[in-house]
Amino acid sequence: MMKSDLEMKSNHVFLFKEGSSKFVNLLGGKGAGLAEMTRIGLPVPPGFTITTDVCREYIKDGEAVLDKISHEVDEKLKILEKETGHLFGDASNPLLVSVRSGAPVSMPGMMETVLNLGLNDQTVKGLIAQTANERFAYDAYRRFVQMYSKVVLGVDGKKFEDLIEAFKEKLGVKLDTELDKDTLKELVVAFKRLVRAETGKAFPEDPRLQLKTAIKAVFESWNIKKARNYRRIFKIPDDLGTAVNVQVMVFGNMGEDSGSGVGFTRDPSTGENRLYGEYLLNAQGEDVVSGARTPQPIDTLGKKLPEVYEDLLRVSRMLERHYKDMQDIEFTIERGKLYILQTRTGKRSAQAAVKIAVDMVEEGLLTEEEALMKVEPEQLDQLLHKRIDPKVDTKVIAKGLPASPGAASGKVVFNTDEAAKLGNAGEKVLLVRPETTPEDIHGMVAAQGVLTSRGGMTCHAAVVARGMGKPAVVGAEEIKIDLEKETFNIDGLEVKKGAIITIDGGSGQVILGEVPTIEPELTTEFKVLLGWASHARRLGVRANADTPEAAKNARNFGAEGIGLCRTERMFNAKDRLPTVQEMILAETEEDRKRALNKLLPMQKNDFKEIFRIMKGLPVTIRLLDLPLHEFLPKLEDLLVEAATLRSTGVEEDAFKEKERVLKKVMALSEHNPMLGHRGCRLGITHPEIYEMQTRAIFEAATELSKEGVSVELEIMVPLVSEANELRFLREKIEKVANDVMEKFKVKLKYSIGTMIEIPRAALTADEIAKYADFFSFGTNDLTQTVWGYSRDDAEGKFLHNYLNNKIVADNPFETIDVSGVGKLMRIAIESGRGAKKGLKIGICGEVGGEPRSVEFCRKIGLDYVSCSPFRVPVANLAAAHAELRHK
Repeated sequence: MMKSDLEMKSNHVFLFKEGSSKFVNLLGGKGAGLAEMTRIGLPVPPGFTITTDVCREYIKDGEAVLDKISHEVDEKLKILEKETGHLFGDASNPLLVSVRSGAPVSMPGMMETVLNLGLNDQTVKGLIAQTANERFAYDAYRRFVQMYSKVVLGVDGKKFEDLIEAFKEKLGVKLDTELDKDTLKELVVAFKRLVRAETGKAFPEDPRLQLKTAIKAVFESWNIKKARNYRRIFKIPDDLGTAVNVQVMVFGNMGEDSGSGVGFTRDPSTGENRLYGEYLLNAQGEDVVSGARTPQPIDTLGKKLPEVYEDLLRVSRMLERHYKDMQDIEFTIERGKLYILQTRTGKRSAQAAVKIAVDMVEEGLLTEEEALMKVEPEQLDQLLHKRIDPKVDTKVIAKGLPASPGAASGKVVFNTDEAAKLGNAGEKVLLVRPETTPEDIHGMVAAQGVLTSRGGMTCHAAVVARGMGKPAVVGAEEIKIDLEKETFNIDGLEVKKGAIITIDGGSGQVILGEVPTIEPELTTEFKVLLGWASHARRLGVRANADTPEAAKNARNFGAEGIGLCRTERMFNAKDRLPTVQEMILAETEEDRKRALNKLLPMQKNDFKEIFRIMKGLPVTIRLLDLPLHEFLPKLEDLLVEAATLRSTGVEEDAFKEKERVLKKVMALSEHNPMLGHRGCRLGITHPEIYEMQTRAIFEAATELSKEGVSVELEIMVPLVSEANELRFLREKIEKVANDVMEKFKVKLKYSIGTMIEIPRAALTADEIAKYADFFSFGTNDLTQTVWGYSRDDAEGKFLHNYLNNKIVADNPFETIDVSGVGKLMRIAIESGRGAKKGLKIGICGEVGGEPRSVEFCRKIGLDYVSCSPFRVPVANLAAAHAELRHK
């Protein structure tokens, strides 16, 4: 009978049959999965879970906690003994167990599993008697000593592998399975000798001491470096703790009718509805993922053990119906009988996530709203990655398994720390390793993609890369890697560190050099899912687009308008920058207007193209925001050029012109340009600039109106901090607008608003609202002025340190700072709408496409978010999630 919440929390150790998936925070993901599978009748070896509460107590109080729970552990062991007919620690009839960690969320950085625990020089004889298989017993024993010593005692795992290789070389064999019973006996002795040499102590023979120290090692693993790094990268709380799962052993290495494997109920790369995975006969679980032996595709199991394969298909269908999601399962076959050791929601590529969600609606497993919640918004970003242009000839130098889709080029780097350093500094690198482990996570995060010479489709590199949305090619066995020389060799071709290669995670190809790529094609399922999201959300989704090309992308990805068109981006184009500089360097107002008249048709044509593409959807155009010196050469460069000209004795006129530009740049340079002469301040002191831009906007709109193209126009004034700034500029904008409309005999509907990006603007929003038809939060500058951080300086110099030391929980430039910036946003919304009912309010800062920020925007009542075109699908789904969670 399943216990109540209260009873569950009053104890520390629970049998699998006492729990359920309801208690995932207490039992951890693995323990809750084992409990739930036991509850619904799947073939799960019995066992028990020590709760996450105990882990938290251990971290706080130390080893005394292990003594506190020892009687509960003993009670549960007695129950397992009764159920199995074996006795823990008994020399003639031993019970063996596995010990696994299991946090509430999946964490690759946690402790590896210890199998066959309970073996010693006496109990191994009992195992021989139970199985009548001496070779199997000593194989299990050497595995236990190897795993326990590495995981619990901290002995370098490579030293055990080196011993195994030495024994294989001595016998002239290649595989571990070719080692005979006498050699395995010798290995056990050699392993124990190594343990004494490395630790100064004998290998522990007492099974209860083995169990106690393994439990302790699980708790200790919660705070090891790789686990902390993983939690920091993926923003997992530090106070969750991990559970410990102790489970009766079943053996996959008892012959050719036994084996171990991992499987997914659907293809985790494509989403295809088929059983997908790998297995090895006569093997234990770690053999499948270690890369030591090449696993077999799971569909071949049907030919070798057809009844087991049918059982596996039945269990897969049952798990999907129960969990309403694709599952990742671990299984063992012992003498023709299938056992399920784990199930969890399977990590999948973005393409697979979308297809699985849509397919499950068609299959009747999910509703549309449930399907939307099965896809994480950030995953959609992966679908927009480029892929290799099929028309381009490529030099394929190797082929591995296509473990995670997408293509990536970069410099070859073999060292994980170096990959992290270079990648974080902005260089494109590919991490190349024989195989990856949880210790490599920081390098994988920073790299463009991963290439390994060992491993299968379910190895560490494959699973982690898929979860990150990074391309990965694994198991490229023809690549011979030399980590010391930092090279890899393929049939005589040597590729050194720093060479450029490309990997294609969709085909498994490794290509020499950088290869051209093309934009991805959006699948039917992708469009269907986004249609459901658009229907489910209340919050509008626009795009930040400054060019016609960006506007086209915005429409293709479903944007409902443009929330920010930055006109200075148009000024920076190479074909017009000289004219912009001419305008800035003008000595008289007449000269400045002459240059502005040259710019006007350029800007007008840009606006016409954008309006035409958006076809009546709202377009918010921000007038010039950047300070003028941004469009001129850098002061340092000009000083060097002027000094060079003077020393070379050039013509006087050339030197004077350079000196004139230098003087202008010096006059325009500011101590703090971000807070200086820019935005509306520039528009007030040089109104002719904003007048030219306004004229270009309205002439473009009126000309299109005459062509029958509808335009919904919103003009945004940047950097307002005082209501009178907006009042002053609104009058000038309206005057130019009226002049143009009168000239063309066209009446246009338009609105004038402002960015709220200065704290004072947020605090005086009621006053500003008198002159504004809309607000749009510019959270980039608002965050800088609220925090007193220069974004570039903070991110380049100290913010990473703040994040590592948990001085701040999140980068405030990546997600809205709710308690600071968010509080000002709330004030501005309340006071702005208090002064002008129905005031339209949106956000156009870079966080407008970040899911947590989108949810906050919905919560505080914004009308829309605006983000880069390629983030529009992410914002769309995030807005749907926010609405569904609110329901």
